[in-house]
Amino acid sequence: MIEFNLDPKSGVPFYRQIIDQIRYGIAIGSLSVGEQLPTVRALAVDLKVNLNTVSKAYKELEIQNIIETQQGTGTFIGDVKLVIPEKEKHNKLDNIVTEFTTIAVSYGFTIKDLIIHLNNKMGGQDD
Repeated sequence: MIEFNLDPKSGVPFYRQIIDQIRYGIAIGSLSVGEQLPTVRALAVDLKVNLNTVSKAYKELEIQNIIETQQGTGTFIGDVKLVIPEKEKHNKLDNIVTEFTTIAVSYGFTIKDLIIHLNNKMGGQDD
């Protein structure tokens, strides 16, 4: 199961963030076919959002045949293989890096500081 995190500063509606996190979770394998998602009510309470927000996300994912709701038993990841297009992945990474560097630079860190720290965090791995 993935841990949902919503960012109110991103400018992306919460329902869209939920959709994206489920799609990315399936694409990277942290959500698998048949896995049960939290109920609309449980996720709304957990994320402190309106029920309609989660409901809208789940409905859109159902329309795309990504999830399936079975009356009385719950909502499950459907039998779908998702691959996130490279352009979408690149755009998401660009947004993350932009936000990250903006915050870090506002605290006085240099890009060199960030690179060194990221390399240390990743154990010196190069990609």
